[in-house]
Amino acid sequence: MNRILVVGASAAGLAAAETLRREGYDGTITLVGDEPHLPYDRPPLSKQLLSSEWDAGRLDLRTADDLAALGLDLRLGAEAVRLELAEYTVHLADGSKVPYDGLVIATGVRPRRLPGEGAHVLRTLDDALTLRDRLGPGRRLVVVGAGFLGAEAAAVAWRFGARVTLLEPAPVPLAHAVGTEVGQVLSRAHRDRGVDLRCGVRVTEVTEDGVMLDGGELVEADEVLVAIGSSPNTEWLDDSGLTVGDGVVCDEYCEAAKNVYAAGDVARWYNPLFGTSMRIEHRTNAAEQGMAVARNLLRASSGEARKPFAPVPYFWSDQYDMKVQAHGFLRGHDEVAVVDGDLAKRRFLAVYRTGDRVSGVLAVGMPPRAVRQWRTAIASGAEWHETVPAEASASTEPKESVVEAMVAVVTPRAGRERC
Repeated sequence: MNRILVVGASAAGLAAAETLRREGYDGTITLVGDEPHLPYDRPPLSKQLLSSEWDAGRLDLRTADDLAALGLDLRLGAEAVRLELAEYTVHLADGSKVPYDGLVIATGVRPRRLPGEGAHVLRTLDDALTLRDRLGPGRRLVVVGAGFLGAEAAAVAWRFGARVTLLEPAPVPLAHAVGTEVGQVLSRAHRDRGVDLRCGVRVTEVTEDGVMLDGGELVEADEVLVAIGSSPNTEWLDDSGLTVGDGVVCDEYCEAAKNVYAAGDVARWYNPLFGTSMRIEHRTNAAEQGMAVARNLLRASSGEARKPFAPVPYFWSDQYDMKVQAHGFLRGHDEVAVVDGDLAKRRFLAVYRTGDRVSGVLAVGMPPRAVRQWRTAIASGAEWHETVPAEASASTEPKESVVEAMVAVVTPRAGRERC
């Protein structure tokens, strides 16, 4: 294997390239990225960079000298537009063709948008710098989407002195991921600071004056940030022969086809630890998966046994004075139990059950050592009834009918709900 091509020059792609060199690969590594910038870290975009705590240079994952030492064929500002599997070739937007013996797809995701013009999104360095320049005391910011990205941006804007309205279509933000009770706790952090959090509302379009709700109400704004999720960058793989379905579909080794692997936000792979296919949009997973893919690619070429990629996913979020950290696969859980701390004080540790297993843990304001044992339980496939105290398991989140009664506080204006 003399030529390895890595498409995507962010955390996953860079980790793959570095691991190839670290493992002794001395062939050609071509690293292609569609942005003109050197590889940089994305999580600080909605936190330290947006708040002006960091300047843009601090986001660089490696210096120019570090990248030069890797001996890469580095092609920045170059977009991949087509893959020809039979020809072992990737076509770039400038008309050039890049041949390969092994391919790593790490093209990430792009933000979903709403109809209309003028809204911000927050995915790239340029996105964050543009939004930062438009925030300030008294400015009216509407954030559409109260997931982690939208919540982080709302918290930063509030610190700027902006007047923030946070719009969310679900009855409780993040309930699908972290559970209703935990979602309500995170929601109260916004309300306590005067952020106008509105739940159960749907935005139909962005206008020059703000955003329009489906009931006809105009929510006025000086700036609008759309944070309604992302779509995997897979269009360039159309008609390539790869299986694509909410990401590049891979096996447990992250292989999508012979000598073709995927890593990072764009990869949907089978995680044998949880017995399910998943696509994870978190920084830690991107780096770990990039390393795993590089090693499996080299093992396959040398006839060695590959290793399944079976991590315990991890993510974190900083909102106001809250540090949120989570391990495991929380989506689709069957039960949540608070085993330490107090929800009302926004200092707690909650564990999640899927089937008969401990599948996740989420902590707010807790020290890392409090979380460590639960991560170990997740990794070992610990059974719920043998791990979670019975008294904690008995005090799980309310049944759906009770939850609806708790959150369905409807005001007379356009059916607005406050969570």
